[in-house]
This record gives sequence, C-alpha cells and structure tokens, in this order.
Amino acid sequence: MQADQLSLTFRSLADPTRREILTRLAEGEATVSELAEPFAVSLPAISRHLRVLEDAGLIVRTRDAQWRPSRLQTDPLDDAAEWIETRKRTWAARMKRLDAHLRQKGEPND
Repeated sequence: MQADQLSLTFRSLADPTRREILTRLAEGEATVSELAEPFAVSLPAISRHLRVLEDAGLIVRTRDAQWRPSRLQTDPLDDAAEWIETRKRTWAARMKRLDAHLRQKGEPND
C-alpha cells in the first residue's frame, strides 16, 4: 500500500537524526560524509536516513563525479506546515466557540 505524501513527511520527521540532517541541509548541500560528521553512527546508517528522506521527497540527491551531495527540498515541509496550520485554525475556532458558550452559561439570569 502506497503511503500518502503527508504520512511520508511526518514519518521522516519523527526521527531526530533525520530532523538534524534536514536542519544541516537548510544551510546548503552536503555529502554523506559531511552529514555524518556530527553523529556517532556509521556512513551506511546515515545513507539509510538519507534514503528515507529522499523517498519522502524531503531531499534530492545529485551526482557530481564521485560526490553525491544532498539538497533540501522544502515542498513537503510546506505542505506539512499548511496541514498543521489548518488544524490550529480549526481548534482555535472551536475553543473560541466553547469560550463564548461557557461565558453565556455563566451569566446570571435576569
């Protein structure tokens, strides 16, 4: 079964190492070795994280001779942020209606 894009994005973002990799890529392209530098994990482990990010469309990997730099792709992040913002607006409207209802119920009857 094919996962939807939003699920792939959130699944990718669920891992702190992948979030840190995306934070690093926000600064610019980087190779696997450069991305692995701050982590106490193997290069194959970083490559697996990059594969998950690539499958989710969060990064693009290019080939430049023997180098294979990765680059951040923000469209899936923008879609996730939009989804979250829509949920926030929905809940804010519900809380506003609840507040109005409770204030109305709390008023003394004349």
